[in-house]
Amino acid sequence: MTSDRPTPTLHDVAARANVSTATVSRCLNLPNQVTQATREKVMKAISDLGYAPNFGARAMASRRTNTIGAIIPTMENAIFARGLQAFQEELREHGFTMLVASSSYRPDIEQEQIRSLVARGADALLLIGHERDAEIYRFLEAQRVPALVVWAYDPAIDRPSVGFDNRAAMRDLTDEVLKRGHRNLALISADVAMNDRARERLDGIRDAMRAAGLDPAALQLIETPYGIENGAAAFDRLMGMPDRPTVVLCGNDVLAVGALRRARELGLRVPDDVSITGFDDIELAQVVHPPLTTVHVPHREMGRRAARALVDMVHRRPAVAPIDLGAEVKLRASLGAVPKR
Repeated sequence: MTSDRPTPTLHDVAARANVSTATVSRCLNLPNQVTQATREKVMKAISDLGYAPNFGARAMASRRTNTIGAIIPTMENAIFARGLQAFQEELREHGFTMLVASSSYRPDIEQEQIRSLVARGADALLLIGHERDAEIYRFLEAQRVPALVVWAYDPAIDRPSVGFDNRAAMRDLTDEVLKRGHRNLALISADVAMNDRARERLDGIRDAMRAAGLDPAALQLIETPYGIENGAAAFDRLMGMPDRPTVVLCGNDVLAVGALRRARELGLRVPDDVSITGFDDIELAQVVHPPLTTVHVPHREMGRRAARALVDMVHRRPAVAPIDLGAEVKLRASLGAVPKR
């Protein structure tokens, strides 16, 4: 059943709220530029009238949709949640909406999602890490769609990015491990083949070992998808090896939590029998027992800075130089001295 009632317009909303059409537009596109009282009055008029902005027509007129796509490797754990929340909050302050997709750590799916978001009119894209086929960067340049990399910083790569040096951060953490006498190290990591963050963290451990006079090839490495169960299974394998490591470094906190759980199930005391470390400093790292030694990633600051940078890029402001926010080692109870055996 159709209604003969005319579709409400921007002018109808303005009249109902007793404001100008320009004020209504600002409420929809730049809400931070309107007082809360005015915004509430306009939004009530929109709700009462059932007004829906014609974003399609607006996009055709402005050649922008005011949407920014974010493609993350996974939604199954909290690694990216805090940064994306801050990213979305900051985008909203500038009148933009976030569209998010997950690639399941598969480059082929990520390429499909990049092309799909561009086809749907995304004004810019947020990407995790630098590692992807050069052809996709050429595609984005040809489409004139700005892209910004986060969760990584490499001064040798001349591409807009907001992140931190994964290699240096993991090297700093490994230095702390070595200071406590550990010489038999293991790493539970994501697949390093197409994950530059995981590869840089592996290289950071090897850098620290080499500087300490250890053979980096002696590092015991297990590659596995991110997940608590996978971390537990990998830890189980390491503890079954003849030359059992005294410390297990993990490529992220989710894997480390799995390792902690399995240690408890095996009757191993952390850190008395074996030390375990993580990376990311998600909230879980502080509530597990014992609290997890890890690397604090500035998730929220990274999300905010990335949003501002992408808004600038959409508005064709000067190019964003790579930004290094740094990452800090957080020493907690899961790392101790090398156990006496």
